[in-house]
Parts: sequence; structure tokens; C-alpha cells
Amino acid sequence: MTENVPLLVIVDAANVVGSVPDGWWRDRRGAAERLRDRLAADGVPGRTGPVEIVLVVEGAARGVESVPGVRVESAAGSGDDHMVDLVARADCHPCLVVTADRELRRRVGELGAEVAGPRTVRPR
Repeated sequence: MTENVPLLVIVDAANVVGSVPDGWWRDRRGAAERLRDRLAADGVPGRTGPVEIVLVVEGAARGVESVPGVRVESAAGSGDDHMVDLVARADCHPCLVVTADRELRRRVGELGAEVAGPRTVRPR
């Protein structure tokens, strides 16, 4: 692995947005857009070196557009399955999956991904 290979950071939008009871359920798409914009502005705190951020959305948040710095992928079905597939296809990229979902953490961990909770990308 070389220093030039970016860390692939895959963010479980539904899980991260749902980790704070701030009314997100009234506007799931808007909540995902706010998370996307925060990630684009702030990146992943505490991570140095190149990163590639992928925000995975599902359900009512499907269709959120990508912005510079954050690629948004709408899961056709299960967001968890989509994230597992992204890790499996990452090839030689190191991966960090941001979620609190225990089963998803287990699945991507078995594929060699590092996992972190929603606080990793939530404002302090």
C-alpha cells in the first residue's frame, strides 16, 4: 500500500443522520444533504492524507447529488448490502466504514475494513 492510495471512507447516511434526534425524520433527504455538505466542508476529523468520501443513501434520501469532495451513491436496495459491496470492490484501497450498525460493522470488518461510529463525522 502506498501513501498515495486514498483512504476510502464510506458513510452510512441513514445511520449517522439517525444517531441524533434532531428532527431528521421530517426531512430525510434534507438531513442527508446537510450531512453531505458537512462532510464536504470538514472532511473526516483526525484523518490525514488523501481521503475519498462516499456517502451511501437509501429510501427517501435516494437522489441526493454528489458535490466536490463527497460522492453520493443511492443504494438501489439495501444500503448495508451496497456498502459491503463497495468494501469488497475497493481492491487495494484501505477502507473506513462509518456506522453504528453492529451487523454491518461485522460484515465489513470481515472484509478488512476499519469501522468507526457516527461521532467520527458528527460535529463535536
